[in-house]
Parts: sequence; structure tokens; C-alpha cells
Amino acid sequence: MDNESSSVLTEEAKIRISFDRFKPAHAFSVWAPRALAASVKLGRDIYPLHRVDDLPPGDEWWCGEIPGAHAGMDYKFILNDTIEVPDPRSPWQPDGVHGPSRIVDHGAFHWTDAEFRPQLLAEAIVYELHIGTFTPDGTFESAIDRLEHLVDLGITHVEIMPVAEFPGGRGWGYDGVDLYAPHHAYGGPAGLKHLVNACHGKGLAVILDVVYNHLGPAGNYLNQFGPYFTDRYRTPWGAAMNFDGAGSLEVRRFVCDNAILWLRDYHIDGLRLDAIHAIFDTSAVHILEQIACEVEGLRAESGRDLVLIAESDLNDPRIIRPRDAGGYGLDAQWSDDFHHALHVALTHETSGYYVDFGGLPDVARALENGFVYDGRYSVFRRRMHGRPLDNLPRTHLLGYMQTHDQIGNRARGERSSHLMNTARLKIAAALVFTSPFVPMLFEGEEWGASTPFQYFTDHEDPDLAEAVSKGRRKEFEAFGYPVEEFADPQSIDTFLRSKLDYAEMERASHREILEWHRDLIRLRRECLTSTEGKLDVRFSVIEKWIVVLHGPLITACNLSAGQQRISMEQFAGARVLLASGSATLEGSQLRMSAESAAVLTIR
Repeated sequence: MDNESSSVLTEEAKIRISFDRFKPAHAFSVWAPRALAASVKLGRDIYPLHRVDDLPPGDEWWCGEIPGAHAGMDYKFILNDTIEVPDPRSPWQPDGVHGPSRIVDHGAFHWTDAEFRPQLLAEAIVYELHIGTFTPDGTFESAIDRLEHLVDLGITHVEIMPVAEFPGGRGWGYDGVDLYAPHHAYGGPAGLKHLVNACHGKGLAVILDVVYNHLGPAGNYLNQFGPYFTDRYRTPWGAAMNFDGAGSLEVRRFVCDNAILWLRDYHIDGLRLDAIHAIFDTSAVHILEQIACEVEGLRAESGRDLVLIAESDLNDPRIIRPRDAGGYGLDAQWSDDFHHALHVALTHETSGYYVDFGGLPDVARALENGFVYDGRYSVFRRRMHGRPLDNLPRTHLLGYMQTHDQIGNRARGERSSHLMNTARLKIAAALVFTSPFVPMLFEGEEWGASTPFQYFTDHEDPDLAEAVSKGRRKEFEAFGYPVEEFADPQSIDTFLRSKLDYAEMERASHREILEWHRDLIRLRRECLTSTEGKLDVRFSVIEKWIVVLHGPLITACNLSAGQQRISMEQFAGARVLLASGSATLEGSQLRMSAESAAVLTIR
């Protein structure tokens, strides 16, 4: 931790409450500056809390001890003797967002992962999954049964979409409201711990998607307690978190403590921070930097390699630049530019934000520069966008052909397998897995799953459900989707259609794609290490081919409908390791069949 950030955090620690936030079961505390009185309802009994003395104005904490309280007991806070609400830091909401909170003893779980050490992120193969659709049962426990498939595939890191308690029994999780409580329908705290422990037992690290830019509307009681939100900013999904206004000290603690909770008490190995471009903070120490500092402190204390990955639409290298160089010090971020360029090159779609991308030239630019928009004019945004990564290693970026967003934010939830033939799916995979980025798959992508991944919700409030549906329809207008193609998020069928069908892997066409991914992952892990190596990209827009040299590997892709001859004169002595079609070296030329990819080596 650099000295400047350390001194800032030390000064903050002097003025905040000194007792441990992660307290024994019989002790209760809550930050509630908007309350005139606070108490705890435990069973049928009500116990008053007292205001902590000697705290700055606006930093009102209410505390108390209840002898006999223990793990498994349900409780609610009562504000001003009238309003019954769940704990803002509830560890478990067994009956959903409106029900009581339940006491959890995090020390009671028997962990068996003391010897586990994750693969370095720069050498990782990441697999994004959604708990509710990853298995038929859609629970933490049932996901354990499919971990062996991920191990066989060559995955090193499992990235789980948000699991913090959200409304209803099904959803993407980005409208969570109880940030400390694993979703009840997935299996609650014990279920998540069993899954993480099982992942570690099979050598898999776990990254958890967390949302700190906003909270969902249903079951969101935080404003009853204090100024958690601000009207100075607005996100596309609702009120912004208050990270830089009056009362923001404890809001920042609320988020930082949550990050530490997942990493410490659930043994999670890293966090994916959702849509950080919608986190607004003008403080001298940005909340992202503060999170990075505190996670670094936990890393030093625990000896565990913990990582932070941002989702960002900013194309701003400050996010992943080291703090001693003026950055926030996060470890990596998603790279949508690479996805968009590759998607346009292979599907020729140019609606919505795809209008900014021009196929192979932008694929090459993304591979070479990391960002396509690194200070260029964006037609979609109608302004200049981004700045260069300069000398930052490209392993600070995740590269992918599919994510939950890029599939689920389509009207019908089409995967790449619905938009491309098998040959082009293989070309996409070859470019992703031999890229200079950390490669990532979305669940089912490895076998070209035919099931869609659609946006689904389970809101009990009919007005909210209708508002969500209308918002989705409006978003699709930018892409020109017909209204009849829109899938109702509230329909249970929309959710059920999105569940993976593992039986597909046994069919020849899907098995062919699966084996291609296995071979590519094996090649990457054998030939490409954390040392990036030389990168050189050549392409022809007219002839529709691209050749990428990355370290010892050469990836050649023919996107044309006919046979292609590509000069390999600069790669004397190269030999073909893997090919999706016919690939033959004839002197200094590589002869490739139509719509095919080949991986060669110059070793």
C-alpha cells in the first residue's frame, strides 16, 4: 500500500467507530442517523438500542447486546418505534428481501482449502456463469456437480454473476438490495461456502460479481437508515450511491466492508466490480482506490492472492494503473472494444453501439492497443472517447466473444451460436484464446450452446414489473428489434429457456466445438505465460484474413468463403499445431480452406 493512500485511510480510521463491524451474535449495531430511536425485534421480543456517544454529527450508530442471541435466530430492526426493516448488513435473508434477517456465525463453517493457491490472473482462463441457469436446480450445491466439466475444459477461475439477495426467486442479480446476504433461492450463506470450498478443492479460483453503483428498488430500505444515496448523480438503473457527499464516510465503509466480507468470510478469490463507469465520486481518494487499498491490506494479512476486476465503459487506463503512477490500482478490467470489433467482423452487425466498429481493422487495433477507442471520435457517443493504455500489460484486460451482457441484452438472448456458423465460432475462439488478453468464456459457449440467455426477473410488484419491461423495450429500439421478438422478463418461461442443456455436449456438432475449445485452452496454457511476448498483427480487408503473432504462436484466420493463400515468409520454419479446416504450409505460403482458423508455432 502506498504511503499517501495509507495515511488517508489511517486518518479515516481515527474518526470512525472503533468496535468491530463483524461482531458476535449477541451484539447488534446499525448506522441510522435518520432514526430518532432504534431497537431490535428478536422473535416476539423487542430490545432497545442506545446511541453511541462521542461520534461526529451524522455518524449516529445504535448499539446493544442481547444475551442469548445466537446463529439461526431471525431479527429485524425497528426504527422510530414503528418501521420494521431488515438489517442493512443482513448476513442472510431466508424469506427474501422483505423478510427478517438471520444471524450467521461465519466461524462455524469447516473450510478445507488451506492449501489452495489460485493461478495468477495473467495466466487465467475465466468462466462466467449464472447460478440459476448453470444447472437444472439452479443452486450453489448443484453447481458443484458440474465443476469437473470446467476442470476438464482447462478453466482456472469461475466468475459468478451477482448473488447478493435480490427480489424474487430468479434474476440476473444486478438489482440486489441486501449486499451481505447470498441469495436465499441459491442456497444462502452455507451453500455459497460449500461451492467455494468445492471449487478450491478442484483447483478453481472464484471471482464474485458485485454491484456498488446502485441497488435495486424492491426491498431497498437503506434510505430509512441514512443517506446511502445521492440526487447529485443518476445511474441508468436508479439512484447513485453517495460516495462523496455528506454522510458518505459510512456509505464508503458499507461498501468496503462488503468487499472484505466476500473475500475473508466466504474465501472468494476476487471481485468483479460491475459498471464502475456509473460509480460517481469526486473525492481525492476515489472509492475504487479505497477498495483496492483495503483489499491489498487483506492480501498482506492473509497471504492470499486476491484480485479486483472492473467492468468499465470508460476506456480509462487509470482504473488499472498502479497507485504509485496515479491510478486506482485494480488488477484488470473487461475489454468490450475487443468483443465489439470481433462481433462486427464475424456477424457484420452494425446497429446500436456496433456502429463504431469496422471489422478486421478494429480487431487488429484491439489486439495491438487493447482499446479500439483510445482517444478517437465515437460516432455512437458523438464525442471523443478513451485514452491509450500505453505500456500497461495487455493481461490487465479480459478478452471474450460472449458475456451475459452481450447475449442477454439482445431481445431474444441470442448467443454467438445463433448468429454464426460453426466455422466462425471456431475463428472467434482462436482469436480469443491466442490473444494477449486474459480469455473468458460465458457458460455453455464452449460447446456452442443452443439455449439462449435472456433477461429475466421475478418482481412481485406489478408496476415495477411493467416498468422493467417497458425499459427493456425502449433499449431495444436502438438496435431495431421488432416488438414481437421481445421476451417478457417476468415470464417463468424466459428463465427456463435460459438454462443450459448439458445433453447437447453429446451431439456431434456441439462436441466438435467443445473439443476445439479444449485444444485451444491447452495450447494457451502450454505456450503462453504471464510474459506477453512479441505481438504483431497483419490483415487484409479485401481478402478477409488476419494473422496474429503472439509470443511463439501464430494464429491465422480466413474469414472468406473461398480458399486462401496467406504469405508466411516472415515465419520461416513454422509448423501447424491446430486447425479447424485444411491448413497446409506450401513453401512460404499457408493454404487455408474457407472460413477456417489455424494455430502455428515458430518454435
